Amino acid sequence: MTEEAELSRVIDRRQILAKPVEIVATPAECAALADRFGIVRIERLDAVVHLTVNGPDVEAKGRLHADIVQSCAISGDDLSVQIDTPLAVRFVPDQVIEVEELELTGDELDDIPYTGTTFDLGEAVAQTLALSIDPYATGPDADRVRREKGLLDEASSGPFAALAALKKD
Repeated sequence: MTEEAELSRVIDRRQILAKPVEIVATPAECAALADRFGIVRIERLDAVVHLTVNGPDVEAKGRLHADIVQSCAISGDDLSVQIDTPLAVRFVPDQVIEVEELELTGDELDDIPYTGTTFDLGEAVAQTLALSIDPYATGPDADRVRREKGLLDEASSGPFAALAALKKD
């Protein structure tokens, strides 16, 4: 990787202890992640993660908390959002896959490959946050803005909208 991750917390699997790992993003890390994710700002980001070594694999399970500000998808107004979500990934040794088509099971979807003996837990926290952000979040003024701009609401543009229009005639 040539580029430094915005929230890097490199863990050596040989030095994992029984106590959980606490990650608290600095203001600079929050600003860099907000820029990466295209949101207004991240006011707080922290996670507590329990690491379990299982052979060459390392399971990471915990909880992520964040306070973010993002734009309403309709009005563009700032929305304060609190995120409280589980974090569950597995770090697995990187391997060369030589098949053209690969089918993943549900358990393999959250596997993150690593090389050597280290992996970046901070990047896993950042990716979990990214997946937790609702890209279509709307605020309290969304319906008003839709009406003002002549945008159709879901009821008047859904699959039964044409039937409803016929019924009015």
